[in-house]
Amino acid sequence: MKRIYLDNAASTPIAPEVISIMHKMMIEDFGNPSSIHSYGRTAKNIVENSRKKIADLLNTSPGSIFFTSGGTEADNMAINCAIEDYNITHAITSKISHHAVLYPLQNLANKKKIKLSYVKIDKNGLVSNDHLEELLNKNPRSFVSIMHANNEIGTIQNISRINEICKKHNAILHSDTVQTIGHYPFDLQKFDIDFLAASAHKFHGPKGIGFIYISENINISPFLRGGGQERNMRPGTENIYAIAGMCKALELAYENLTKDTKYIKELKSHMINKLRTEIPGVNFYGNCANIDNSLYTVLSVSFPEHSASEMLLFNLDILGISCSGGSACASGSTKGSHVLSIIDPDSRRSGIRFSFSKYNTIDEIDFTINKLKEIFIS
Repeated sequence: MKRIYLDNAASTPIAPEVISIMHKMMIEDFGNPSSIHSYGRTAKNIVENSRKKIADLLNTSPGSIFFTSGGTEADNMAINCAIEDYNITHAITSKISHHAVLYPLQNLANKKKIKLSYVKIDKNGLVSNDHLEELLNKNPRSFVSIMHANNEIGTIQNISRINEICKKHNAILHSDTVQTIGHYPFDLQKFDIDFLAASAHKFHGPKGIGFIYISENINISPFLRGGGQERNMRPGTENIYAIAGMCKALELAYENLTKDTKYIKELKSHMINKLRTEIPGVNFYGNCANIDNSLYTVLSVSFPEHSASEMLLFNLDILGISCSGGSACASGSTKGSHVLSIIDPDSRRSGIRFSFSKYNTIDEIDFTINKLKEIFIS
């Protein structure tokens, strides 16, 4: 049976070039980067050359890049360390933030270590800059965490403007950029933010590896305790294969960014037009139907009420189509999407997230639309 993968916001397939470089290293480069012999020095060079390349791609210094196990660790590191080391007593986020941000902040609030405020958002998930300003007027030295692009509805925040507001009030700004690093250009010399988080498997790299960017203006203690790896900031023997794979994946992403962005936007636009034409009553969450003002890899679709709605994801999977109902990180939960429940709390419609990569095709989109028509028009 033909199988189609349209869940790239959850995880992307590893690029063949990434697999190749990791496979070669697993055979030849097995030394510990902390060892002083030649095998160790080779492994150490792989780590540091990867760090430098990633820093160059983001136009920052290698000293601001620290390798982690992924976006969740990076988010938790920024939140817990900054709040503790800077004696922060107030934090601000959005209710549609990723759980990797919401849960550690709520945990600190439950322990009475901080007061937690939620900035207002509109029906599309856009942050109210006026309300953020109001919150920071009352609590100027706050920790602020706003995700760059929402992983479920594709809403992109104006992080530059949010950063200006934070700097005005001496607040610390963290952004979960897991969905956007590798998909949008970043110039961290011009973008004076405090923390960014990235995860390789969102841009055709391996799982279990990511990084945190920490501004050189920020000085925090380690989140984990142990050895002196990552310049005493992140203990544990470095996963050199995954680090090199992530570096190669990010390099490929930025080498081909213009071409791949154009192609994926064409796929998304084609699906929007076909859905509107073929399935009456279809709507789209957030701004995701606006190709140039949303995360171009994500299309969050609101399908009309139907007898098949409750089993829609299951039925699509049976038909060979892999997609998602909200965030894959909540797939084991019976609560459903916290994002959709906030922006559209009274809806009884089915919400399905289709997310694209450079490996998808127009034929796959057409196949998916035809199967959706069988479900809804039959």
